[in-house]
Amino acid sequence: MIKLLLVEDDANLCYIVQSGLQELIGGYEVITATNGAEGLKAWEEHHPDIIISDIDMPVMNGFQMVERIRETDGDTPILFASALTSPKDVKEGYKIGVNNYVKKPFVPDELDAHIHALLKLKEGAKTRTETDHYKLGRYTLDAKHATLRDDTTGKTKVLTVRGAQVLQLLAENKNETVRRDAILSRFWDTEDDYFASRSLDVFIAKLRKQLEDEPCIVIKTIRGVGLMLVEE
Repeated sequence: MIKLLLVEDDANLCYIVQSGLQELIGGYEVITATNGAEGLKAWEEHHPDIIISDIDMPVMNGFQMVERIRETDGDTPILFASALTSPKDVKEGYKIGVNNYVKKPFVPDELDAHIHALLKLKEGAKTRTETDHYKLGRYTLDAKHATLRDDTTGKTKVLTVRGAQVLQLLAENKNETVRRDAILSRFWDTEDDYFASRSLDVFIAKLRKQLEDEPCIVIKTIRGVGLMLVEE
């Protein structure tokens, strides 16, 4: 069953789409949100297979929500379902990482076809790339198994699962700053901001220790902003 996050502020349309998708053969688990802020929280909590979102919404619009999601998640397919399909809006959506558009009004069967096409493309991309392996100087990070292999000696260092996840995120954005709050919101319960922040500092210190014998790989702190994995 496909887990779908539907972000839509029109209650009637939301009900029609949700009930229509749930009745289709194969079925969907549909999680709903009424604005971008709720959508962001639902994405963090439920890890959906795909996101369908309106653009023009109160509190936080679709563009803002997608920008936040794409800071740490480049894999989950996102489809904008909106009446805002001017060339400017379409260009802006693709620029921030949306995968496709469908223009309102639409029927659930049409949306279902778009969803399966995007998920098929995603699966095809997975078979072509090893997205859980990252070359870091003399080391190879195996994020799935939480290990760092020294390619010169064949020896392996074992990481914690969370440590491997943080390092993977930095490696995916090599030489780019990853905002501290984006890391915390993805990997920690940020209700206790102080504890989460200190915990992140501990993980970064341990990762730096693991990588200290590879001088070309450095995890830099960008004061007041976030962290950057630099290959020098």
